[in-house]
Amino acid sequence: MPRSQKTNGYRWLSSGVEIFPALFAAMENAQKTIRLEIYIFANDELGRKFRDALIAARVRGVRVQVLIDAFGSTTLPDSFWEPLRAVEGEVRVFNPVFYRRLGFRDHRKMLVCDEDIAYIGGFNVAEEYNGDGITKGWYDVGLEISSPLAVQLAAAFDEMFSHADSPHQLFLRTTHSSVKRDVTTDAGKLLLSGPSRGRSLFLRYFRRDLSQAQNVQIICAYFLPGRRIRRHLNRIARKGGKVQVLFPGKSDVFVSRLAAQSLYRRMLKAGVEIYEYEPQVLHAKLMLVDDLVYAGSSNLDPRSLYLNYELMVRVKNPKLVAEAREMFARDLKYAKRVERAEWKKSRTWWNRMKERWAYFIIARIDPLIARWDYRRARR
Repeated sequence: MPRSQKTNGYRWLSSGVEIFPALFAAMENAQKTIRLEIYIFANDELGRKFRDALIAARVRGVRVQVLIDAFGSTTLPDSFWEPLRAVEGEVRVFNPVFYRRLGFRDHRKMLVCDEDIAYIGGFNVAEEYNGDGITKGWYDVGLEISSPLAVQLAAAFDEMFSHADSPHQLFLRTTHSSVKRDVTTDAGKLLLSGPSRGRSLFLRYFRRDLSQAQNVQIICAYFLPGRRIRRHLNRIARKGGKVQVLFPGKSDVFVSRLAAQSLYRRMLKAGVEIYEYEPQVLHAKLMLVDDLVYAGSSNLDPRSLYLNYELMVRVKNPKLVAEAREMFARDLKYAKRVERAEWKKSRTWWNRMKERWAYFIIARIDPLIARWDYRRARR
């Protein structure tokens, strides 16, 4: 089935070759408002083209609001936005790095036009995302949403945008409940998560769904979930269910890949099928659990689940899930399956040591910093 076909207000988009043309078309057709929230916005060819599209929309009378993360877009000079501000476009930077709460980042990615159509996923506005994910550009997944969820995404943006440049301790106090909540519509559920002592809303629903699942497929750029998720996945596989996971064979964060590999042995022993995507860096986030699909910005690692601001949608739609499973099957053609016997033979003492240290850094140090920062920020 072509990936461009719509299903009940949704459309899957694969990598930059499909994602960015859709984003540019939506901005060109916008009549009233454009809301863009992004983690990384780069001063490169794609970033400048994107800025020009925002300027063109503003010149024809569209209200344009842009929210970028200060840390994710740290190399982007503020002067980059002068042409947009000159035509009264609005640009804000989330949690500027000179504030004390450096660890809390806005990792959400969304474009909402006219509160009518929205785009979410793992993509950023940077040239490395611009390609087909096979011959060029990182592999990512986007989801076009033209449903009541688009209205809710616009409201979520407005809440974040209104307080974005506040010192983060003030931000936490003024938006504690509003930026971390779930919103249910007939089209699906929007899950908004942020820094917390407890688990994210996405994690809460995901674990509950896994507890009764028989068929699970996961594409994840950074994978290091807690023990309960790992136990659910292993249990499903041991009891005869299907669990397939697609991880990066190439990663922009090498320590994250090593940490994930520290989990391979037990997962393979339980019967989980592990694949590594080979052509390009894999950056996608997509989880399929029976007739449910999760898509958005969140990885299954401590930073996404406890530290960052993230957004995910949870949709119960058999046809949409079937399309995603077809997409997953196509992706496996470009992946190498990790076989248990071969993996066991390849584990030298040095490999195991590197993986354990990587696990310790990501699974222990990051959550420790998050809890420490959270306590300080709430004072």
